[in-house]
Amino acid sequence: MLYRIPDGFNNLPKLVEDIVQTSINTGPRGATRLAQGIQAVIGVGGEWLNDLSKNDNGSSGVPIQMQLGLFSPLYLRKLFERMGATYIKLGQFIASTPTLFPAAYVEEFKNCFDRAPAVPFNVIEAILNEELGRPLDSIYEYIDPVPIASASIAQVHGARLRNSQEEVVIKVLKPSVEDTLVADLNFIYIAARIFEFLSPGLQRTSLVGVVKDIKASMLEEVDFRKEAVNIESFRRYLKTAGLEGQAKAPRVYQYCSTRRVLTMERLYGVPLTDLDSITSLVPDPEMSLITALNVWFGSLIACETFHADVHAGNLWLLRDGRIGFLDFGIVGRISPQTWGAMEIFLASFASEDYKAMASALIEMGATGQNVDVKAFGSDLKNIFASIQDLDAEIVVAASRGPNSQAGIAANVIVDERQMNALFLDVVRVSESYGLRFPREFALLLKQLLYFDRYTRLLAPNMNMLRDQRITNYYRRVDGRMA
Repeated sequence: MLYRIPDGFNNLPKLVEDIVQTSINTGPRGATRLAQGIQAVIGVGGEWLNDLSKNDNGSSGVPIQMQLGLFSPLYLRKLFERMGATYIKLGQFIASTPTLFPAAYVEEFKNCFDRAPAVPFNVIEAILNEELGRPLDSIYEYIDPVPIASASIAQVHGARLRNSQEEVVIKVLKPSVEDTLVADLNFIYIAARIFEFLSPGLQRTSLVGVVKDIKASMLEEVDFRKEAVNIESFRRYLKTAGLEGQAKAPRVYQYCSTRRVLTMERLYGVPLTDLDSITSLVPDPEMSLITALNVWFGSLIACETFHADVHAGNLWLLRDGRIGFLDFGIVGRISPQTWGAMEIFLASFASEDYKAMASALIEMGATGQNVDVKAFGSDLKNIFASIQDLDAEIVVAASRGPNSQAGIAANVIVDERQMNALFLDVVRVSESYGLRFPREFALLLKQLLYFDRYTRLLAPNMNMLRDQRITNYYRRVDGRMA
């Protein structure tokens, strides 16, 4: 009897070639990461077994959230955190891309914390010496050995430049991060290729394509030259638009910045959620919010990329009353088609024209299906009505200022779960009509939800998409800022 070889096996030589070549490119670091991965699996597996023994209620069986073992959202998130930088960033990618991943995983990975112990200062010094190629005391008068912040990928130290005496911050890529990133992403790529080979139906979801996009995004984030370009682009926009008196991004000192080192002007200010400090700096917090909105909306048109992470840690009111935009490691890029549809989406949202909003979403999430625009619009109306029901939780607490004077500090608590649930509702309903949105849409909507929370604290009576001080602030000329 003759056996017919399945069509998919014609691709086996190419798969083997890809695996061999990727393994060669990974190098010795791959074996190290494999061992670390095994340790992480054993550790989280032990947690799962321990939790399982506590939660197994006999007749009621194993809780649903534990039935998938290490593949359940909770334990997979814990595994990612143990695996370090690459997987933490991958977890954050999952959390910010509900158009690609199941809702339970998107929700759980919102809790994927990017925190890591500080690297000893002598290691940071060695990296600085290697990267800058000259004695550090010829560049910096002083570097604070205690880091301002430490995350999985980078560590930040305060410093002072020798010649100009300017206060700066130095962002340093941690050792071996790049090699680890390449090794991890190569493993993920191989896994995606194998999954697509074993289950050809996955090719329709372009699993390998998604992995390639993730790889490109992550590798860009660990090349500080890219972040420097993003910052300078934003600064040019501020200058061209005459906004330097209203907003600021840190200056980059190119002569002491490289692929692994980023030296930037140090900005001083408070997060846009610190109501008490904001009212001590400016007489009208609402106008500060309007400035932040105008500047950010304008950058969507004027810049090649937009700031895609405007949480309170990256959006400040500076001591001089200007708005400070920090950390341009995560940016988005909008295609002309997406931007055109997004403009219609925003305008229709402001006017509560849900049928037009549905049409805009259909254009963004191109589909071959015939969509009932009226029904889709009705579903969207029900979802967005819930925005008004989101809890604006203001926490008031005693605080002390720099002169030890007692005061009251008020902060808005951004309920990420509520915000994410709202966005997931939009995605869920849209997918029921056959739509899949580009990641840029997810990034844009996430920023709008951040601004919605700031509005609830600083300008509770303002509609940020209807207020004429915002909508008339900029005009388009050939698709660019006038």
